[in-house]
Amino acid sequence: MTPPYDPPIQSLTTYLYNHTITNPTAYTSARTALLDALGCAIETASKSPEAQKLLGPRVPGTIVPNGFRVPGTKYQLDPVKGAFDLGVLIRYLDHNDALGGREWGHPSDNLASILSVTDWLCRTNEPTRKGPPLTMHTLLTALIKAYEIQGIYAQSISFNTHGTDHVILVKLASAAVISWLLGLTESQTMATISHVWMDGHPSRVYRSAENTIPRKGWAAGDACMRAVHLALLVRAGQVGVPSVLSTVPWGFYKRDFGGGRFEFTRELGDWTVMNVLYKVMPVEGHGIAAVEAVLVQRGRLLKMGYVVGDVRRIEIRTTRAADLIINNRGPLGNAAERDHCIQFVVALALLKGGVPEVGDYLDESCWARSQELESLRERVVVVPDDRLTAEYLDPEKKSIGSGLTVCLNDRTVLPEVLVEYPIGHIRNPDTSAAVRDKFMRNMRLVFSDAHVARILAAVEDDEMSISEFVNLFWLQGSSSPKL
Repeated sequence: MTPPYDPPIQSLTTYLYNHTITNPTAYTSARTALLDALGCAIETASKSPEAQKLLGPRVPGTIVPNGFRVPGTKYQLDPVKGAFDLGVLIRYLDHNDALGGREWGHPSDNLASILSVTDWLCRTNEPTRKGPPLTMHTLLTALIKAYEIQGIYAQSISFNTHGTDHVILVKLASAAVISWLLGLTESQTMATISHVWMDGHPSRVYRSAENTIPRKGWAAGDACMRAVHLALLVRAGQVGVPSVLSTVPWGFYKRDFGGGRFEFTRELGDWTVMNVLYKVMPVEGHGIAAVEAVLVQRGRLLKMGYVVGDVRRIEIRTTRAADLIINNRGPLGNAAERDHCIQFVVALALLKGGVPEVGDYLDESCWARSQELESLRERVVVVPDDRLTAEYLDPEKKSIGSGLTVCLNDRTVLPEVLVEYPIGHIRNPDTSAAVRDKFMRNMRLVFSDAHVARILAAVEDDEMSISEFVNLFWLQGSSSPKL
C-alpha cells in the first residue's frame, strides 16, 4: 500500500481538485493578468533580438502537427518547447507582473506552461482525456490557481535564503496546475509535485549583483518547460515519492531547506491574482518606486534652478529585498545587469527625465556608454530600512516603497520623496489605466486596433475554446505586421 504524501503536497492537490473559485473579482483580475502577460510576450517578440535567438524548434524547420501556436511568432511547437518559448517571451524584458514576500517572483510566468498545454490539448482533442473543458473559463481558473500556489508559497517561505532561485515556485505551480488540466488523478498530481521537489533547483547566482546574466530572462521558461515534462512523464506512468519533502537525509527539507518545514501564513484561495504588482515600466519591481521618486526630485531640482550636474549624492532608503537583488555597484556588462541595478535605473531616469525603456539597457544604447550616467551611478547610495521592509512583508500593507533624498554640491538637500505604492500597485488609483495603456502600446507593435478589439472581446467569452483565443496572437500566414 502506498504511504500518504507529505501534507503540503496533499493540501495543494486538494486545493486544485476541490476548491471552486467563485469570486468574480478574481476572474476580472485574471483577465487583466492574462492580457498583460501576452502583451509582454508581443513586446519581447517585437523588440528583443536576444530573446528571438532562443525561440523555435530544436531542429530548424520542424512543425509539430497540432502543436502549440506560440503567440507573437510563426512557430508551432510541442508543448514542452512551447512552454519554454512563451516563458522567454513573457519574462525576458522584465516587464511582466511581480509579487513580493519572503520570496519574490512573477506569477504570470506560469501562463507559459498553462497556455502551451491547453492549446495543444485543444488541437489534439484526445477523446480519452478526463480533464476540465478547454475553454477560456478553465484557462482563467488555471491562471488564478497557479498565481495562488506561487503567491502563497512566496508570502510564507523564503527559498532565496538557501540560495535557490524563485523559479522553483513557477515549476511547482505549473506542474501542479498542468496535472489537473491534463486530467491526471489526484494521486498522479501528487506524484508530479513530488518530482518537482526531487529535482535539482536553480541557484539564484545568475540573478544577483555582478553575476546577473541573461539567464534571468529565460529561467522561468526553463521552469515551465520542466513542469510540462514532469507532468507528461507521470501521465506516461511514472510514480512519485510520497515522503519527498520529509524523508531523511535526502528529502527536500533536509537536503535543500536547512532541515526546516514549510509553514504557511494563509490558506490557498484567490488572493494572489488580485494583489500582484503590474510593471508599467521595464524595471525590476523593487526599483520602480525609486524611479518614480527620482523623477519627482528632478522636477524640484529644475524648478530651483539646478541641473543634474549639481547633484553630489542620492540616497535611496528601501527594502532589504531591493538591497539584496538590485544594489549592484560593480561594472555592468550586459542589459540584464543594467535593468537589475537600482543605481543605473535611478541615474538613467534623472538624466533622461523619463522612465527607462527596453532599448535603454542595450549595449548599443547611448546610456550604456554614458560616462555621465556612470559617474552619477557612483553617487547613488542604497540604505536598507527596517520599517519599509516590514511593511513590504506585511500582507495587509504590501507596500514596495522607496524614499529618495538628493544632496547637492552646495549642501542644499532636497527632502526625501517617499513612494510606497508606485503605479502598478493595486492600491495606486492610476494603476488600472496605466496597465491598459501598456497593453495597447504593446499590442499595437504588431496588431491593428480592430484586431486588438477582437482580442478584448475574446477574453470576456468564457465559452470560447483556448485554441481560438491563441489563434488571435499567432502570426503564421500574416502578410502585414498589422493584422
